[in-house]
Amino acid sequence: QVQLVESGGGLVQAGGSLRLSCAASGRTFSSYTLGWFRQAPGKAREFVAAISWSSLSTRYADSVKGRFTISRDNAKNTVYLQMNSLKPEDTAVYYCAAGVVPVAAQMNSYAYWGQGTQVTVSS
Repeated sequence: QVQLVESGGGLVQAGGSLRLSCAASGRTFSSYTLGWFRQAPGKAREFVAAISWSSLSTRYADSVKGRFTISRDNAKNTVYLQMNSLKPEDTAVYYCAAGVVPVAAQMNSYAYWGQGTQVTVSS
């Protein structure tokens, strides 16, 4: 069992940066792929980024590639999403998730989900 709690969301101007954190509980945190997803108002939840248990593999949505960086610290049971050059279209609730499929982009590959943190980018 893994419990996930996101933090770090907020309001930022376009072009700014935010770093999201997701703290996990559970002894097997280091064995899971961790992912970030987001859901904008009126839209379906979509994949943002994922990182393997070893941090050797990462995967990004095309819309965030080159602007966002996912990382993890297994000693701290935490995964991060550094978001730079933010755009208004990045506005969404951001969720972290844990699963066993390596760097999966599909929601149904993740068994555990956090409650989400709101990110709002103003123009």
